Amino acid sequence: MSDEENQNKLNPAYLFRKTLKSGTETQAEFLKRMASMQFETMQGFMNILQTITNFNAVFKATVQSNGRISIPEAERQALGIEDGDLVQVIIVPLEKGKERSRIKDDSQKFQTKQEGGGNIE
Repeated sequence: MSDEENQNKLNPAYLFRKTLKSGTETQAEFLKRMASMQFETMQGFMNILQTITNFNAVFKATVQSNGRISIPEAERQALGIEDGDLVQVIIVPLEKGKERSRIKDDSQKFQTKQEGGGNIE
């Protein structure tokens, strides 16, 4: 090693630049890896979404007695679903029955008040 290289190793400015360069390279590599992972994750999500929309139907249904729901006839025909076929159901609750009743009651109270009778509570 030359005297100049030895002096550089002890020079705070040189050490700072070297450390900064190393840190920058490490951060750049980390960001590249994260971007690649995010891209792969989004690609997987988009594939799932495409599969769901290509081969499935989305509709609202009211839960009936004994927890039963009905698949509308148009969806059954479009997907070729027949009696006895096994289907997979993904449940996303939209509103509770009691909550729906409360909203309906509030709506009726509002209409009564607009018509000149009754009080809004």
